[in-house]
Amino acid sequence: MREDLSPLVPLSPAILHILTALAGEERHGYGIMQEVARQSEGQYKLGPGTLYDNLQKLLEHAVVEECSRRSAADNPRRSAGDDPRRRYYRLTAFGRRVLLAEVARLEGVVRHARLRLQTNNPRRAS
Repeated sequence: MREDLSPLVPLSPAILHILTALAGEERHGYGIMQEVARQSEGQYKLGPGTLYDNLQKLLEHAVVEECSRRSAADNPRRSAGDDPRRRYYRLTAFGRRVLLAEVARLEGVVRHARLRLQTNNPRRAS
């Protein structure tokens, strides 16, 4: 039986960027905003309101989860000077499936668009 992801897919651009930022590692809010800007080469920037509103929705749907607070010794990705008040987030297994479903959907859209552009090429006016 296939899992029904239709209530979540298609993803909004903000959620797609958030999930992509979390696909590689857990991050805190500001780290998510920085990663989104980096991955989009500065073309997409999340503000804190958009980020945290969407994170709340993703938490409610169990797409992301808050990580337990661990020390830098327990988690080498966190620096010794890291603020212990920061909340870190990561994709759940379900969240990974949601992101994979969206990537597959977008690949289909791009494939269809390329096919249409190749077969329906309008004649150039001379």
